[in-house]
Amino acid sequence: MKAEIIAVGTELLLGDIVNTNGRFLARELANLGVDVYHQCVVGDNEKRLLEEFERAFENCDLVITSGGLGPTEDDLTKETAAKYLNKELVLNTKALEDLEAYFKKINKDLTDNNKKQCYFPEDAIILDNPNGTAPGCIMIGKVKDKDNNEREKIIAVLPGPPRELEPMFLNHVVPFLEERTNAILKSRVLRIFGVGESTVETIVKDLIDNQSNPTIAPYVKDVEAILRITAKGKNEKECEALIEPIADEIIKRIGIFVYAIGETKLETVLGEMLIDRKLTIATAESCTGGLLAGTIINYPGISEIFLEGAVTYSNEAKMKRLGVKAETLDKFGAVSEETAKEMAEGIAKAAGTKIGLSTTGIAGPGGGTEEKPVGLVYVGVYFDGEVFAKKFNFAGNRERVRLQTVLYAMDMLRRLIMEKEGLNTVPYYEEL
Repeated sequence: MKAEIIAVGTELLLGDIVNTNGRFLARELANLGVDVYHQCVVGDNEKRLLEEFERAFENCDLVITSGGLGPTEDDLTKETAAKYLNKELVLNTKALEDLEAYFKKINKDLTDNNKKQCYFPEDAIILDNPNGTAPGCIMIGKVKDKDNNEREKIIAVLPGPPRELEPMFLNHVVPFLEERTNAILKSRVLRIFGVGESTVETIVKDLIDNQSNPTIAPYVKDVEAILRITAKGKNEKECEALIEPIADEIIKRIGIFVYAIGETKLETVLGEMLIDRKLTIATAESCTGGLLAGTIINYPGISEIFLEGAVTYSNEAKMKRLGVKAETLDKFGAVSEETAKEMAEGIAKAAGTKIGLSTTGIAGPGGGTEEKPVGLVYVGVYFDGEVFAKKFNFAGNRERVRLQTVLYAMDMLRRLIMEKEGLNTVPYYEEL
């Protein structure tokens, strides 16, 4: 089955709203084995929407729309879809009863223009919407192609708000499509940190060159590399059997740099490691200004082991709060390996933790010198009596330098923990 996604709404064209529905629908359709050929955004205009339906159905069997199902005159997606399929809209009493119950529940009066949302073609499949006022529907009709042959076409019209669209699609459209597709797509995502996309691609180039089913797609998200392995099969078990050996081979080659599988974030992996091992931690930050602590505590339950975070921006704070020596600052400067080590050890001893994690650097845009340029960062780790530090040179604006510092600090600690347990064959200070 081939599909197109059409997002309807002038507000999308103006940039007032970001079209997150396209990403969600494309990913879910891929999981069903439906090939998405095209996505587009069109304003609230009947003529243009009819043109989009005409163009889309030259190549596709299915069009899914989002938006334009509201009570106002410019909400015309359903009406235009019905017009394209030569279907007449009639009042659906069940939809009207549901809408009346919804308005009663929220203690508001049902206005006449809201009743517009209860009109559908008689043969349409109505998609309930417990999260809003606009039901969706699936229309099936016959349309002549360029060779004058009649072909079945399907239009699924869904509301625009994601909190309404997503459950409607998953609860109603997915079961409908599952009955009409004879294959599914299943993906497994390998998340990689500390190795660039080009290096990753080189390592698995032979696998990519010889791919058929499954396929391997490398791409970058933020500052991590990602490999998506996608298999097509009759069912999930068949897909998993195709994915497994390829995933195992990639992990064997890249090793410790694969930090997670799926949508897991780096702070989640680190948080689980710290809690499972009962490793208490405190942070001392300069250039990241609290971003490191704020990221680590995103993980629920981290309060078990995260005891304290200090933002010691000035030299005075570093000396007073962390015990960094004045002679260290005078001789090496605030941005130095020596200062990073003393910061990490100082916060660990002050908080009484097994781990101290520190950051100091020049995030920019100013403050850099030839000897210490913008982007120079040191991350320090105090771990149960031992002190380590690593130098980084990051590129990008102030926000990106801070983000990279946080991610590399967390990954440095992750790899150090694994190294101490004999699970990391690549020392934390080395790159692939």
